Amino acid sequence: MFVMAFWAAAQLQPQRDQLALHCLRLFGFETYAPRLRDRRTVHGCKVIKTPLLFPGYIFVLVQLQWSQAQWAPGIARLVMDGSTPAAVPDAVVAALKAREVSGLIELPPPPPRFRRGDYVRVRRGPFANKVGLYAGMKPRDRVAVLLSLLGGSRRVELAHADVARWP
Repeated sequence: MFVMAFWAAAQLQPQRDQLALHCLRLFGFETYAPRLRDRRTVHGCKVIKTPLLFPGYIFVLVQLQWSQAQWAPGIARLVMDGSTPAAVPDAVVAALKAREVSGLIELPPPPPRFRRGDYVRVRRGPFANKVGLYAGMKPRDRVAVLLSLLGGSRRVELAHADVARWP
């Protein structure tokens, strides 16, 4: 009986991705852990972080037996389809590899929903129905808005979904 090789997804134990990748390679498995190029500013310094594209998951190429991959150190479990690992289509892995530049995937920036200086209205929360000026994007899908509060302008950070364009 001939078994074709297929990619499977493996869930990692927290903070053990490097251990899992190392042990799987020692056991003879080919692995693929796509990483993002995440440019950030931390304390005024530009930093490039490289987190996993799918936090907590990697791909393992299964050729004959998969039980050794399932019990490798750093692996919590293989994503299963019944009693066997679920196959990830080769086209998915190939498409991810095709998007890599120097080994990292760079996601395109989202189109700006607002421009600096646009009037926005707060839809929910303690500042509901207040109108302010859009001041820019913040990490983790937050926006900075200048509101007139307490006799002056105050910059507040709000969830992106809680802000709408005002006429």
